[in-house]
Amino acid sequence: MKIKTALNWVLKLTVAIILLQTLYFKFLAHPDSVYIFSELGVEPWGRIGLGIAELITAILIFIPKTELIGMINSLLIIIGAIGAHIFVIGIDIKNDHGGLFTLALIVLVCSVTYLFLNKNKVNEQLLSKRFASV
Repeated sequence: MKIKTALNWVLKLTVAIILLQTLYFKFLAHPDSVYIFSELGVEPWGRIGLGIAELITAILIFIPKTELIGMINSLLIIIGAIGAHIFVIGIDIKNDHGGLFTLALIVLVCSVTYLFLNKNKVNEQLLSKRFASV
């Protein structure tokens, strides 16, 4: 297996595992998750909607034809999460010592790294979509 292929899999697995791991808290209305989305003013629909978006994103990451869409989705989702941490809910959520924020940063780094390593593929797909609609 090539190093780039192995690294791509590590990056995709890391993103997907983190996204899927948080679904437990979102879908079962864990008090910490309810607290976060209440602070954001979008409880319960924001919590459930984001959980569905993260589940779909994790699935897209493992389908070869949609993996780029999945990784772009993960990037957009996590930019929103990091923004929420920085501007609304804070870094330390209920004494987690920044654990959720750290996971968000890991997803950010993995998503950006994956998209950078595959920038030629990203450009090809973006250009082919752009010109296909013209």
